[in-house]
Amino acid sequence: MKHLLLTTIAAGVLILKVNLAAQVENLPRSTPEAQGVFSSEILEFIETADQKVNSMHSFMLLRHGHVVAEAWWEPESNSKQHVLWSLSKSFTSTAVGLAVAEEKLSIDDHVLQFFPDDLPSEPSANLKKMRVRDLLTMTSGHQDEVKLNAESNWVKAFLSHPVPHQPGTHFRYNTPGTYMLSAIVQKVTGKTVLDYLKPSLFEPLEIRNPKWDASPQGISIGGYGLFLRTEDIAKFGQLYLQGGKWKGKELIHSSWVKQATSKQVS
Repeated sequence: MKHLLLTTIAAGVLILKVNLAAQVENLPRSTPEAQGVFSSEILEFIETADQKVNSMHSFMLLRHGHVVAEAWWEPESNSKQHVLWSLSKSFTSTAVGLAVAEEKLSIDDHVLQFFPDDLPSEPSANLKKMRVRDLLTMTSGHQDEVKLNAESNWVKAFLSHPVPHQPGTHFRYNTPGTYMLSAIVQKVTGKTVLDYLKPSLFEPLEIRNPKWDASPQGISIGGYGLFLRTEDIAKFGQLYLQGGKWKGKELIHSSWVKQATSKQVS
């Protein structure tokens, strides 16, 4: 069990040892009770997690846009960035939504049209049918994930992988598919997903110094590898709860938010 470094029930009621080394708060704080939440139940959850879960890194609870509880387990802290792993995918899909809003691409565009120099010698019929939409919904038609490594061209490896199912008909979790979305955004914008999101998403949300691991070809990995703070993630979630609006400004079109948070695959 990791030692719990910082837990607060907001507005100054301290539960355990408080780390005051870095004040990096942006979201408003409130007591749980002021937002209709019981402090005792939050504390019970945090204490149970601290005792029984060996991989807790951080915890932040928002209600009505206010942080009502937050906690970090050593060596993590409120100011330390953490790799998001597959949560990175939500930021990549948001980049796709922004590019769609700018009419740089459509979710019904075929994947092959973006990579004329990376096609296999004889693309299969199913590969030819694969669309951006299928990458977003993880219905690319693959039976298993393509294996990517530091020596390969990741786009070529993806496009050379067998596509036994008709795209759009067969769900299979597919991290390389999200990498392809990142590659498509870079193709149509001339920027990595990381750089593309900086002025349109990260800066308005006051997300500072985001980092994103890249492939050997210099493309943001997309499916994982984004590094942010816990509060940055909370802001992103709150943005979607607010229909894509932040401080009165629309950062993400409401239609994309609705589509992104709706059931896509049965």
